[in-house]
Amino acid sequence: MGTGGRARHRQRRSLRDLRHRGRTGRGHVERRGGASRAPRRQGHRHHLRRVRGRRARELRAGDRPRRRHQRPGRRADGAARGRAPAGRLHLSPPSPTLPGPVDLDVLVLGSGVAGLSAVVRLAEVPGLRVGVLTKGELSQSATRWAQGGVAAVLGGDEDSTDLHLADTLAAGAGLCDVDAARVLVDEGPARVSELIALGAVFDREAGGGLALAREGGHSEARVLHAGGAATGAEVERALVEAVASTAAAVLERWFALDLLVADGCCVGVAALDADGSRREVRAAHVVLATGGAGQLFAVTTNPHAATGDGMAMALRAGVPVADVEFVQFHPTALHHPAMPRPLLSEALRGHGALLRDGRGERFVDELAPRDAVSRAMAARMFEERVEHLWLDATGLEAFEDRFPTLAASLATAGLDPATDWLPIAPAAHYVSGGVLTDLDGASALPGLWAAGEAACTGVHGANRLASNSLLEGMVFGARLAEAIETGRSGPSDTGALRGRGGLTGAVPWRAVSGAVQDERTSRPGAAGAAGPDHHGHDAELVPSSDVAKRRERLQRAMTEGAGVLRSRRSLEEAAAAVEQTSPPATATTSAEAGELANLGVLARAVLDAALARTETRGAHARVEYPTASEQWRCRLVHGFEETG
Repeated sequence: MGTGGRARHRQRRSLRDLRHRGRTGRGHVERRGGASRAPRRQGHRHHLRRVRGRRARELRAGDRPRRRHQRPGRRADGAARGRAPAGRLHLSPPSPTLPGPVDLDVLVLGSGVAGLSAVVRLAEVPGLRVGVLTKGELSQSATRWAQGGVAAVLGGDEDSTDLHLADTLAAGAGLCDVDAARVLVDEGPARVSELIALGAVFDREAGGGLALAREGGHSEARVLHAGGAATGAEVERALVEAVASTAAAVLERWFALDLLVADGCCVGVAALDADGSRREVRAAHVVLATGGAGQLFAVTTNPHAATGDGMAMALRAGVPVADVEFVQFHPTALHHPAMPRPLLSEALRGHGALLRDGRGERFVDELAPRDAVSRAMAARMFEERVEHLWLDATGLEAFEDRFPTLAASLATAGLDPATDWLPIAPAAHYVSGGVLTDLDGASALPGLWAAGEAACTGVHGANRLASNSLLEGMVFGARLAEAIETGRSGPSDTGALRGRGGLTGAVPWRAVSGAVQDERTSRPGAAGAAGPDHHGHDAELVPSSDVAKRRERLQRAMTEGAGVLRSRRSLEEAAAAVEQTSPPATATTSAEAGELANLGVLARAVLDAALARTETRGAHARVEYPTASEQWRCRLVHGFEETG
């Protein structure tokens, strides 16, 4: 075994050991101050397009998926199957030996922290054919844009998982599922330790301990960072390298169109391959790890690909989707023409940066939850009739050493944080809702799973606590992988799904009706009636030259009507504009047209729920209803019909 092979073997053995030991490997931890980045582990560069081993032969042969009741690691005839050798099969451009459907056991849509956390585990199951489909390259997910950190209780007498839980529930404004939040904070430390075992390098103090910072809404310093504000990029790097050492199939530059549903179960997806040809990918289990939908808005911190594809596919299939009205706006995005907007990490305020208005006065607690800070900023900007406020980081020491990525971005914009106040304004950042799941990531549709920002586990409630998003992807990506490995396919009455049955302690459900209901049809063989196009309607062909213009108009309408502060009038005007810019039935002949269709579906869902919720709670603020109402302590659910 060569040096690289021994290193990978030690990595996987270490990961297995950590799982058996539970929450271990906390090590020596120090508090923030004087953080410096440890040297990056050096390793050979994996060749991502190499094909070898049984995995390649099986997929070329188009093996049928393993039966749903069949135990992982066994053929239908009961013979044991050994683990395929390490190697990866890329299906872009499509191979002439694969003209038809692609057959897998598990298909993961999305290559961010949630999706790859699942793939790393599932690829270790002997005989299980696992694939990941991404509309870009494997490393191009939204995860790599995350500048915040990973919140986890890794040691220290002052902190505890109970405190982390309390902070999470407080930020969620009464809509968190307590069981899901408990899972997050209790299992998070072990998942962080596993990520470190895979090679992720986090910032450390001079003494060698992990550097922990405090961020908005946290009562203690418990947030890990990498490179100051490059945490997501480091997490993505470690996971991509881990997946590269497995036999998982990778379908790059493929675009998922819709879910395939048969006999009440999800059995795969319809997709456009890298050449734009329609294909089917069949799988007994489909995992939606497609991320968020910041591209609903003209001003966002999210990359161009964050178009809510998984949530839109679920909505069209009638799968329950909830809490999408709670769009979190990050308060400190750099006011700059660049898009996505450069994010000035919450860690800056954790280290002492101050928020100032046009008169130079402080006006809000810098470490309050994001929803409170964004609302205060929006109100002050309206009062002063300005487009931005200021972040004063001139008092921070060693800025370039602590935040090298931010320092470089600011230098590009001609700003020096040592002397300049930094212009900032809220920007769309995170959707706290998504596809409703139980505690193991199972949706209401058997065979369909969801994790990360595409899911509504109930962890975030009405507003996500800073630096809980990467942690959520690690925790629930791992949990759904373990559930699939044990043979589960359907949901349980746990977590956010408990509200469907009104179980004790659950946040109750309330159905949402509106324009989005018209989208609940899908392609032939999927959920709903078949029609002339895969939406079941007469297709309105949108010229490719018009797609970008329609997208921009939709984004402007959502920014103006469904931003930080909302009213009935603004929401209704946005809804009318969305109907004009994105018709409910768009023939999807390209990924760009598909993204526009998905944005239209999800925009209508957001607007329907925001109009229905006549209160202010968490990230949803209605100017006519400035306080929270107990009657609205419920989840607004699309795809749910109330009876009785």
